[in-house]
Amino acid sequence: MDIGTDTSPVLAAGTATALTPPADLTVDQAALNIFDPAWHHDTFPNYQVLREAGPFAPGPLGLRLVTRYREVEAILQDSAWSHAEEGEIMHPDSDGSDLPTSFLWMEPPDHTRIRRLVGKAFSARRIEGLRARVTEVAGGLVDAAIAAGEADLVEAIAYPLPLTMIAELMGVPAADHAAVRSMSFGLARGLDPDILLSQAEIDLRRDSAAAFREYFTDLVARRRADPADDLVSALALAEAEGDRLTSDEMLATLVVLLVAGHETTVSLISSTFLMLMRNPDQYAALRADPDLAAPAVDELMRYCTPSHLTTRVATRDVEVLGERFTAGDGVIILLASANRDAELYADPERLDLARYAGGGAVPRHLAFGRGHHYCIGAPMVRLEMELLLRTLALRAPRLTPLVDPPPYRPNLVVRGIAELPVRIDS
Repeated sequence: MDIGTDTSPVLAAGTATALTPPADLTVDQAALNIFDPAWHHDTFPNYQVLREAGPFAPGPLGLRLVTRYREVEAILQDSAWSHAEEGEIMHPDSDGSDLPTSFLWMEPPDHTRIRRLVGKAFSARRIEGLRARVTEVAGGLVDAAIAAGEADLVEAIAYPLPLTMIAELMGVPAADHAAVRSMSFGLARGLDPDILLSQAEIDLRRDSAAAFREYFTDLVARRRADPADDLVSALALAEAEGDRLTSDEMLATLVVLLVAGHETTVSLISSTFLMLMRNPDQYAALRADPDLAAPAVDELMRYCTPSHLTTRVATRDVEVLGERFTAGDGVIILLASANRDAELYADPERLDLARYAGGGAVPRHLAFGRGHHYCIGAPMVRLEMELLLRTLALRAPRLTPLVDPPPYRPNLVVRGIAELPVRIDS
């Protein structure tokens, strides 16, 4: 199987067409469809075809697709599988300077060393201390959208909430938020396989990475001269000590934390709004019981998985639930597919905000990953989503989509809605 350069347009506003796979859809075609932006608004029928064919399916770039929950979980938790090769798989012609991914594409001991330095900023206690501030920001954004009467919820809420919070945690001044968002845009698209990118998009990734390095070099210098209680200051101190963090590692870590710290949450928030509008019974349940907000986050992570896929490469011969792999074999792990696996979840295609509320034995979703690559920002995502959902429940606005399906970004790895115009009635 091969992937050519994709020329399919993003669905335009006003196209309410729903793609339904034909009855004779083959596994090979379903595997190609999941990389096609024309399917981004609903690629789950393709995942269903792949899961029904088995836990492993032939995929692009000489890799196998991992489609089911048990196999995905097994690989993510097994140290025999490495994430360090993703750059070589997705971006074979890059020298790495335009992909500042830091510990995301590292394995122990370097992964452990850098993650430990960063982890203090994302401790449960530190994040819980942000509850009042997240409530303030979420409330202000929702109130402004209600007052406007109509709004693009991507611009009005989905972007500013997580960007504000990760920027404040890191110490990025408010005056710089628009600039760092612009830089993040080029890097987020640039994480997709190079074979799917235009030369202009590859150039934008390079330029964005260079701009980020220049920006954080300057900000670190300012924080060394005038330290603050933020992550930039903490990492600048660690880099100055020399034996724990190099200058290049620090800059790459700051970039990846800022980009990963808001881009995937933007996708989750946007999808959440759309799913609440498409499932009014669930929105009514949330409005009736605002305490449903906390457990609802896990169901939304399962149902609206913001990062659909990741990669792993076997570092030695290994067996995964009966399937044999040799050292050097690579796989594409379909997280969003695994989160809809009927072997693990009852009625997996149904959004049920109370799924995790009853204390029963519901399997954990895989949207945050597993093992030592488990999402370091998970506590922040949970807090932002919980308080946004609670704000919606208490303000109880009526939301009506003006376009359905909305247009989607072409991004594959960090995919999401481009615009979500909505009428809002208080």
